[in-house]
Amino acid sequence: MVSVPPVKGLVLAGGQSVRMANDKAAMLFMGRPMLSRAVELLQAELEDVRVSVRSDQADDAVRNCYELIEDQLEDAGPAAGILSAHLARRDSAWLVIACDMPLLNAAMIGELLAARDAGFDATAWASADDGTPEPLCTIYEPGTLAAFLAQVRSGGSPAPRAWLANARVRLLDSPGPDLLNSANTQAELERMTGDSGSPSGATRQDEHE
Repeated sequence: MVSVPPVKGLVLAGGQSVRMANDKAAMLFMGRPMLSRAVELLQAELEDVRVSVRSDQADDAVRNCYELIEDQLEDAGPAAGILSAHLARRDSAWLVIACDMPLLNAAMIGELLAARDAGFDATAWASADDGTPEPLCTIYEPGTLAAFLAQVRSGGSPAPRAWLANARVRLLDSPGPDLLNSANTQAELERMTGDSGSPSGATRQDEHE
């Protein structure tokens, strides 16, 4: 009998937050730091949840209360965190989310885990924009992470979206417009918390800051 790799959780919190001009992990959404909310979403479903950080963030008070994985690759964007998690536990699949997706909810995490098929390279939600896999709310299997790491180390593209475009992905229908969007600026975050509840100003997760 072939064993199925366990799934661990990873919250990406190593970005520069350039457009936000403040640390997105510490920004409040509905009165709570966005990082805390993201970690708790995964902890509700998974026993082992880690936070991805740059080495210079390891002593940061917002982050160091969690189990951390420090980036082992440079200039690789979100792939640095994803692939560093793989290097830490090569036998595990990783459910990866970004800390700056405030409209992501528990039901979406549960549905993604329920749909997971380890026979695919990954299990992901489809983007509401174009139907392609959303890379920062995805379960990556260990085999595909090993291949992705080899590509990046050989000088290939470190973009998770481009990698998934050529992978065998179990793709779930989009959960609806805006739910997978990122808050990259203060204005976007404010629109998400507005009285109307409209997140129309948020942007898709092409790049993790």
